[in-house]
Amino acid sequence: DIARYSKLISPKDTGHNEQREARLLERCPPGHEGKRLVDKPATILDASGAIIAWYLPDALTDTTQKEIREATNLLAPSLEKSVRADGNWRTNQKWFNRGSEDVGATPGCINLSPAWFQQGHENVSDPEVSASLKGPSCENILKAISRPAAIASAALRVMHPEQYWAGLRTLSNLGHIAVSKDLPQMPEALQYWASVFNTLS
Repeated sequence: DIARYSKLISPKDTGHNEQREARLLERCPPGHEGKRLVDKPATILDASGAIIAWYLPDALTDTTQKEIREATNLLAPSLEKSVRADGNWRTNQKWFNRGSEDVGATPGCINLSPAWFQQGHENVSDPEVSASLKGPSCENILKAISRPAAIASAALRVMHPEQYWAGLRTLSNLGHIAVSKDLPQMPEALQYWASVFNTLS
């Protein structure tokens, strides 16, 4: 089952160590049904009946996918600035390669959040709007991602209701704090924030 399997693995398991993978496969073999082609919405259960994956083909329509691409294009300047030759493990240039035809989304790594905790900064006690949302295009970006974000939130409402409601409570509390402490830009960002998650990366 997934609980037992999760106790056996660690972040160091990359899937590239064949001996390690063989040992994991021996200890946690797949079900007895063999391979099966799934071409309709389905859930995958572990041995204990816990849902470990949801398969939702065509859940994102062509229109929604187009909206996501257009929103990503709005983020292109921030994505481009995020990649540096001397970047850390998240932003190092060597991890971001463009295809030969230079098509698709601009490579990069940014965080969007109406309430980002400034980790590593001294004397900062309150969260702030993330740097990628502090510019003049904040409202346009948040409006562009609103429908895809709402779809992801609706999926979470079905798949993990406890996390969904906890997220809503968190955002509600953030709204009250932002107003009571007069935190810059946060009330405006929260007004257009359509995701139950408080950060999108």
